[in-house]
Amino acid sequence: MRYQGKIIDWKDQQGFGFITIPDRHDKIFVHISALPNRQHRPVIGDQVSFILKKDATGRMQAESVTIMGQSARGRASQRRGGVSLIFALGFLIMISGASWLGWVPVIFAASYLFTSALTLIVYALDKSAAQKNQWRTPENTLHTLALVGGWPGALIAQKWFRHKSSKTSFQFVFWITVIVNCGGLAWVLSPSGHAIREIIVHKFWALSPLTGI
Repeated sequence: MRYQGKIIDWKDQQGFGFITIPDRHDKIFVHISALPNRQHRPVIGDQVSFILKKDATGRMQAESVTIMGQSARGRASQRRGGVSLIFALGFLIMISGASWLGWVPVIFAASYLFTSALTLIVYALDKSAAQKNQWRTPENTLHTLALVGGWPGALIAQKWFRHKSSKTSFQFVFWITVIVNCGGLAWVLSPSGHAIREIIVHKFWALSPLTGI
């Protein structure tokens, strides 16, 4: 028999949470492994259907969990992911082209490309760890990488790996890091940021292994 309920608690880092059923006061344990389709991570408030079983200790838990309305949510997520992917690739192409034309210091394009590649790798490792229930990369680390210029790689990873793309709280903070980073870049490249730009170019670039390129 299948039941319907709502996820009232979800710990994405640990991959488990709890479901409630109308007219019942107990909380039912649910693990990420109980969701056959893991393209979209559960979030608090999701309506779900599931089979109710007992584990080895006699505790009630949900199995064969389906997020209701997931297809519509999936299509919306795919549209957002497509736009985000175009935005990320477009930005990398734009800053690389501006660097090639001499409009932007080479170190800026090199930094975005390197940090994006690093962020993409970290996302891939975190996705693999999530699937294997292993140690996860802290979200603060992912946000820090995005803030220092890895956000294009993060957007690409979120689309390719379907990772962290449907968690509302994560996306809220992530897009703040994107706005702050882009705002900082615009300021550094403006006349007001000339002094900082000179420090970056002449100090950090001199220490970079990319100097000889």
